[in-house]
Amino acid sequence: MSRGITQYVLLRALMIIPTVLILYTIVFIFMRILPGNPILAVVGTKSISPEQMKHLMHLAGLDKPLYVQYFDYLWQLLHGNFGVTLAFPMGVPVADYLRLRFPATLELTIWSFAISVILGLLTGTLGAVKRGTKLDTSMRLYSIVAYTLFIPWFGMILQYIFGVWLHILPTSGRINPNVNLHTITGLYVLDSILTGNWSAFVSSIKHLILPSLTLGIVLSGAYTRLVRNNMVEVLNQDFIRAYKARGVKDWKVTWYALKNAFIPVITLMGLQFAILLGGAILTETTFNWPGMGTFIIDRIEYRDYNAIQGAVVFFAFFVGLISLIVDVIYALLDPRVKY
Repeated sequence: MSRGITQYVLLRALMIIPTVLILYTIVFIFMRILPGNPILAVVGTKSISPEQMKHLMHLAGLDKPLYVQYFDYLWQLLHGNFGVTLAFPMGVPVADYLRLRFPATLELTIWSFAISVILGLLTGTLGAVKRGTKLDTSMRLYSIVAYTLFIPWFGMILQYIFGVWLHILPTSGRINPNVNLHTITGLYVLDSILTGNWSAFVSSIKHLILPSLTLGIVLSGAYTRLVRNNMVEVLNQDFIRAYKARGVKDWKVTWYALKNAFIPVITLMGLQFAILLGGAILTETTFNWPGMGTFIIDRIEYRDYNAIQGAVVFFAFFVGLISLIVDVIYALLDPRVKY
């Protein structure tokens, strides 16, 4: 790796730190502004004596000045400690929840991402190759409709059709309750392959289809438009005309054009993957998917400061890492990028 790109990677990696710090600060402030108290959420009633409230607030560290709470938690984060839950169940390490819930969100994200990219490349390429025809118009209409779909509504439509009406796919959860699976990575499809548990493999695939289709179709519209526009531009360039003049087969010409139009798509892929991680909340709540989204919603109801802060910081770091990887790949693929 050259010195230029090494400096570029280090600079981009360092930019993750202020991003995480800014998000943590925003979440810290807003959680304290919003009404509610995690202690009352634990107790489940407001009829608690001042002495008991003071004692519980002291145990949770909420009796300290806000600036002390801010830097105390920041110091824990610097040591890889996300703290413990303040609401029910109280005292459980937040990292335990992250290890349990994040693989579910990651698995849903990977499948949804794959579906969105495949659909986007297919529809965008068809629109570009058949530009000016009814098929091109249909693909452009698809991109608009797909991108404007409301995830909960679209998800419930799929649930009704394939779950309630046709009875062929499950509408919630990650795996059938009567199926036992030894988890290694937390990614059920991969774990079922590694352990040779084919009943768990089939069950996990079935449970993934509807939520990943919902999220994948919605986000494929952006790929359709970008691929189509870039392909049209590339297909009008001189080297494409030269290929055609030499009698190169149409599918090969399309493949060369797609490769040249793919570089800007990589940037969108990185952004979309980050959006999928953060935007999976709507899909997870619609399909009762036990991932980070449903975890954050649950902790917000309890006003669990540590859990929410830990989840947001973890998300921010992971998204920053994905963005860094995408930028490096983009820089390696496009020689015009200067480090």
